[in-house]
Amino acid sequence: MNDRDKELAERILSLKERRNAVILAHNYQLGEVQDIADFVGDSLELSQNAAKTDANVIVFCGVHFMAETASILCPGKTVLLPDMNAGCPMAEMITAEQLRRKRGENPGATVVCYINSTADVKAESDVCCTSANAVRVIESLGADDILFVPDQYLGHYISTKTGRKMALWPGFCPTHARILPEHITRAREEYPGAKVVVHPECTPGVIALADEVMSTSGMVRFARRDDIAEMIVGTELGIVYRLKKENPGKRFIPASEQAVCPNMKLITLEKILWSLEKMTPEVKVSGEIRLRAKAAVDRMLEIGRSD
Repeated sequence: MNDRDKELAERILSLKERRNAVILAHNYQLGEVQDIADFVGDSLELSQNAAKTDANVIVFCGVHFMAETASILCPGKTVLLPDMNAGCPMAEMITAEQLRRKRGENPGATVVCYINSTADVKAESDVCCTSANAVRVIESLGADDILFVPDQYLGHYISTKTGRKMALWPGFCPTHARILPEHITRAREEYPGAKVVVHPECTPGVIALADEVMSTSGMVRFARRDDIAEMIVGTELGIVYRLKKENPGKRFIPASEQAVCPNMKLITLEKILWSLEKMTPEVKVSGEIRLRAKAAVDRMLEIGRSD
């Protein structure tokens, strides 16, 4: 951390104490943002950690749907997103109106909604899932007719793991789609002793070449294993910073240097400081939408998480 970042960090920590705030950073955030955070993790575990604290203010360093999830689970807290332009392209690939129309075409379908979605879409769904517990959620359902939104590649992976047929919405993560099978093949040739671990948002061709398919939280735990010395990482590059920081002496190789989410990189120390100073921009999910979205999240939490 350079002198400028150290100065910003000191001012942030002082203001955080005055505001009784907690700073959450997703695994894909910039290294200096991860370093300033109270908690680093995936979107759901961050929101759950926030709900357990006595903080009045949550500064969510992630993308918009994550801040919405924090607001859904923590209605009495102020949730700040330091850059309101930090959206998720996949979450924006389906709207509540589109989902309502699709449900109208399939009135008996159970709608399973990936956590990477807007609050409005969650409110139209029966149950949420994360990449960590998606298989368990689908296996828990007695329904034969399942509509999975919005990630077709995560849905395809779940279908292969559970044997369940599902109607898949044609959404995807542009960042994970940049990881190609040839990237995995090339990395294996260069690092033949490394384990290939990829995210289930990757395309089926990439998943077929992996040793393990895991959420970001699963990757963090996998990397700590004593038998892991080298790991080819098939997800957004930001997580490599955390993996290296927590596992000195081990080697972590990005599957593709192009797997960067530009929206995840919008949040900086300067924006965190400004957000705490101005107490804006605030993300608030209230009323009926919050209650209906929370019902879908709560149903998922009752099922539990995996990996």
